[in-house]
Amino acid sequence: MKVTFLILLLHLFNPQTDSIEGVWVTQDDETGVKKSEVTIYWENDKLYGKITKLLLPEDQGKKCVECKGEDRGKPIEGMIIVRDLVYVDDNFEDGTITDPKSGKVYDCYIVMEDDNTLRVRGFLGFSILGRTQIWERKK
Repeated sequence: MKVTFLILLLHLFNPQTDSIEGVWVTQDDETGVKKSEVTIYWENDKLYGKITKLLLPEDQGKKCVECKGEDRGKPIEGMIIVRDLVYVDDNFEDGTITDPKSGKVYDCYIVMEDDNTLRVRGFLGFSILGRTQIWERKK
């Protein structure tokens, strides 16, 4: 109980952890094409992200056919892709991110570059073995 209260106080008095919440526009790290809107939110002291809108007409209605487990065959729109990140030393880390295109789940960390820019890194095992996307806050 005391730990939960302390974490709540840290969230209240640390504007950076609060400012990450909201809608972010993702873009392909290779082409720069804007692909989706992801809503970032806190739940049980962990950070999550859900695809709330697919931006490309050809992606509308697609399902995650390559996903494993409970996400297999579910619509990509509405899918939780960022899971279980915790706030550590000005970063959000120790969570996962799912690539709905391949169905693969990667380790993940997120760095807030500024109030309107996130650097989202997905990797396998070592951070050096991964890819980074820049997400911009929806205006």
